[in-house]
Amino acid sequence: MRGLNGVIAPGSVVGVLGSGQLGRMFAIAARRMGYRVHTLSPDYDTPTGQVADLEVQAAYDDLDAVRQFARGVDVVTFEFENVAAAATEAAAEHAPVRPAGAVLHTTQNRLREKGFLAGAGFPVTPFAAVRSLEDLTAALAALGTPAVLKTAGWGYDGKGQVKIASLEEVPAAWEAVGGQESVLEAFVDFEREVSVVAARGLDGSFAHFGVIENRHRRHILDVSIAPAAVSSRVEREAVEIARGILEGLSVVGVLCVEMFLTRDDRLLVNELAPRPHNSGHLTFDACVTSQFEQQLRAITGLALGSTELLRPAAMANLLGDLWANGDPDWPATCRYPDVKLHLYGKAAARPGRKMGHLTALARTPAEAVERVVGARGALVGVDPINGRR
Repeated sequence: MRGLNGVIAPGSVVGVLGSGQLGRMFAIAARRMGYRVHTLSPDYDTPTGQVADLEVQAAYDDLDAVRQFARGVDVVTFEFENVAAAATEAAAEHAPVRPAGAVLHTTQNRLREKGFLAGAGFPVTPFAAVRSLEDLTAALAALGTPAVLKTAGWGYDGKGQVKIASLEEVPAAWEAVGGQESVLEAFVDFEREVSVVAARGLDGSFAHFGVIENRHRRHILDVSIAPAAVSSRVEREAVEIARGILEGLSVVGVLCVEMFLTRDDRLLVNELAPRPHNSGHLTFDACVTSQFEQQLRAITGLALGSTELLRPAAMANLLGDLWANGDPDWPATCRYPDVKLHLYGKAAARPGRKMGHLTALARTPAEAVERVVGARGALVGVDPINGRR
């Protein structure tokens, strides 16, 4: 349903490739604004499918199914970047794909991504392409140790990467990544990790959610804090880096730029995610416009919404580990009045699996962190002040 200036108006159908929690929150935002949502993935009864109007179960490489799916929608987006470029090309035969498949092609492979960033002059960690054991040995000689070896494709949440402390560890590291095409990155002694979630509209307009600080545990995002405790100079630089990347890739939609802030106050781009991002989940409760509504606005040609942060906020992931001794104590957590609970509708809880998150609002970022960590501890009977109850 197209309106003036190519706007895809409320009442239209938005198609989502992928069916996880990002699609779920996107679908909630879209349905609230009067859009219908269809989702396609290899699974059934998915987090997105539970709230979508139509759930299509098909493999991403079933291009006939992808074409049929695209015929029934007005625009296609994705919440999962490990979708083959062929699938986005097939979908584009029948509906606009936003962000475009070319963005996905660049960002789903670390070597292509690093090549784009370095070629465009963005600050990145020193890196080298690795396609053989000999390449790895030569790259380590050039970059030094310690270093981090990452598979070029299909990696997230610390998967497909290994730290190398010495040359003696080279054979084991190469075996650990399965002898796949990889990238070796110099180890960065960073002060903190930050991200900028931003959006670019169909008309080239730009909006961002500021700088968010991210704390990880076992290579998985644990807590995000907004606003990040960085200088105004770093904040400006981070936003301008994000703007340049979105413009350089001609993104229409939301993209997250993950960065290291070094101990000498320099920013280095680590990774790109061409979709809403875990670190931006707190925007669902803490901002005038969430990252999910912003994604919808961008891909449908609507004006981007205000990204004003209403109060300082912190988000804590809820991993499947919390279910180890039975169901978490939801009433205990809900006694925290400024904490919002989000569960993703996943049937099976497994260690390391993202099952939901909590967002806390407070007067200061530090207070928000204390509140959200306390509320998460209450799920398993831990009093943050006095220890386990």
